[in-house]
Amino acid sequence: MKFDLTVAVREEAGKGAARSMRRAGKIPAVLYGQGECLLLTVNPEELVKILKSHVGSTALISLTVNGAKSKQNRTALLRDYQVDPVTGALLHVDLFEISMSKPIRVKVPIKVIGGIPAGVKEGGVLHHNMREVHVECLSAALPDHIEVDASALIIGSGIHLKAIGAREGVRFLDDPDQMVVSVAAPMSDAKLEALLTSGAGAAGEPEVLAKGKEAGAEGAAGAEPAKAGAAAPAGEAKGGEKKEAAAAPKAEKKEAEKKK
Repeated sequence: MKFDLTVAVREEAGKGAARSMRRAGKIPAVLYGQGECLLLTVNPEELVKILKSHVGSTALISLTVNGAKSKQNRTALLRDYQVDPVTGALLHVDLFEISMSKPIRVKVPIKVIGGIPAGVKEGGVLHHNMREVHVECLSAALPDHIEVDASALIIGSGIHLKAIGAREGVRFLDDPDQMVVSVAAPMSDAKLEALLTSGAGAAGEPEVLAKGKEAGAEGAAGAEPAKAGAAAPAGEAKGGEKKEAAAAPKAEKKEAEKKK
């Protein structure tokens, strides 16, 4: 899808200039690519229309650049944008200039079509494994999205990227064996209960480890009396020395009496 957008070159940069532009009903923007970088001002209402089109990332924007020294008419992609986290107002936009004669690489959204898959009607669960695919193509061949028909999928089946037919001139850059969409069997109550139980057991492990640490701490505290007991033999040795010292005078007294 292609959109027209008129922008103007600006000279001022910085937060103060950006605030002034927003008060005047414009927002700052930057156009880069093709060896050039331009500071621009843009009407936010026109950009909001592009963003609400659901093809913002792949929308080709035909720019009319007022005040440009070289070419006024250019083609660009909306590369990035910033919004106010409180009001949701658009604050800044990055535009990437492209050449219509050179291939570009961009991510394109994947759109699942075909209604409710057969496997989902039987109770299966649809898994949208890939939301976008990286493609390479000329700007003129850039698709708004890639369609995948999942209506025939049964439980346990899926569609790989290599099974999707790309448009002529469009090449997929992602792994061809990657699953794009699949239908899985519903989880039984027993399996769900087992997962919840195992999750509760895993959550209880740190508590068990903590108790083990406490037990180890108690054991370490209990080891203190053993250390005191280990010092007891040294005390006994001192006691023995005192007994020997007390017995020595008695032996000398008996020796003196014998001589008399």
